[in-house]
Amino acid sequence: MKILSVEPSSPLFGYIRPGFTVKSVNGKKVLDSIDFRFRTTDENVAIVFEDGEGKEIDFTFEEMYTDDLGLTLDDGKIRVCKNDCIFCFIRQQPQGMRRQLYVKDEDYRLSFTHGNFVTLSNTTDEDVERIISQKLSPIYVSVHATDDTLRRCMLRNEKLVPIIPRLKQLAEGGITIHTQVVLCPEVNDGKYLKKTVEELAALFPDVETLAVVPVGLTKYRDNLPNLRNYRPDEAGEIIDYIEEIQDKFLEEHGTRFVWASDEFYVEAERDFPAISSYEEMSQFENGIGMAREIITRFNYSKRRLKKIQSDKRVLFLTGYSAFPFLEKEILPYVKNDLNFNLDILPVTNHFWGKMVTVSGLLTGQDLLRVAREKANEYDTVVLPPNCLNNDELFLDNLSLKQFKTALGKEVIFGQYNMVNTLREAFS
Repeated sequence: MKILSVEPSSPLFGYIRPGFTVKSVNGKKVLDSIDFRFRTTDENVAIVFEDGEGKEIDFTFEEMYTDDLGLTLDDGKIRVCKNDCIFCFIRQQPQGMRRQLYVKDEDYRLSFTHGNFVTLSNTTDEDVERIISQKLSPIYVSVHATDDTLRRCMLRNEKLVPIIPRLKQLAEGGITIHTQVVLCPEVNDGKYLKKTVEELAALFPDVETLAVVPVGLTKYRDNLPNLRNYRPDEAGEIIDYIEEIQDKFLEEHGTRFVWASDEFYVEAERDFPAISSYEEMSQFENGIGMAREIITRFNYSKRRLKKIQSDKRVLFLTGYSAFPFLEKEILPYVKNDLNFNLDILPVTNHFWGKMVTVSGLLTGQDLLRVAREKANEYDTVVLPPNCLNNDELFLDNLSLKQFKTALGKEVIFGQYNMVNTLREAFS
């Protein structure tokens, strides 16, 4: 396993250099950076490195804290998904996007380190033993259906092992599991959703949470299975079922266990539940409670904005999913109580299709198109908080710098904390 960098604070700095490899720890081969950290927590640690010429270099640490030796290791290729899910979003994309968007991640290590959902379809018995022995907990599992025949059909993989025994094996090993179901109309809802919820709840508390999210469909579905989005009345029925079962779980186990994603509430035009009903927000990144968190945080600290005096004209750009609650919960106070010149505008997703309404899937070109149309009316444009990656690139590889240059206006990258965003925009 190759070393990519050595921090100056590391006791190995000056002795070990990038390009060297880790041969063994306490006489055992190291699989990856997680395995390295696990094996270097022993009281006495002997590490064998190898330089670029094949020379071995030994280091021994006795009764020394070695949890972090300041090494960045190359884990090599991630494990990719071999399923062919009927709803796979990656198969619904055109060419020319960021390279990472075409990677079908199915790596249990990234589930542990980053909260990525995996189906466990390529997780072997040996992998499960490692997860348990090294306590790689929690992990995040895409279940979709506990009926194994249906699950194999949805993932289009006849070799899938039954999911409930696999989850039981992890649970008995002390692993906490967060689960999700991507719900497809007339496929895994109805009696199948009920069966899935009940069988996963039977594994509580080891299976700690379940998120139910609607299928996401783009316009790029040629030669793919025939699927559709949920209608408002159907979304309301899903919410009613989940909220009813939540009450039962809350009484029996002290937790609601299962949650419907914010998208169901938007589609059904329902108010979001109270912030307390989302409990620990364990599936926030899955769109569970995100809208209510934004609203609650804004209401808690919005009075701090009264100190700001500004005549700037500001435009917020967002997706159609977020627009209704921003317009209802945020805009009236900002315009009427603070007298700020703010408008919020939903952006149609021409790139993926109008069915895609979340702001995190808006491309730079769609955002720029709308911003240009309105450029003369505003001084500042605020972008959604989740439309850029850490390299400040939009999904279509347009950079934030290119966006700003093309627009010729002040551009601010929004935050989930609306008060902080507004303070920056109107300062």
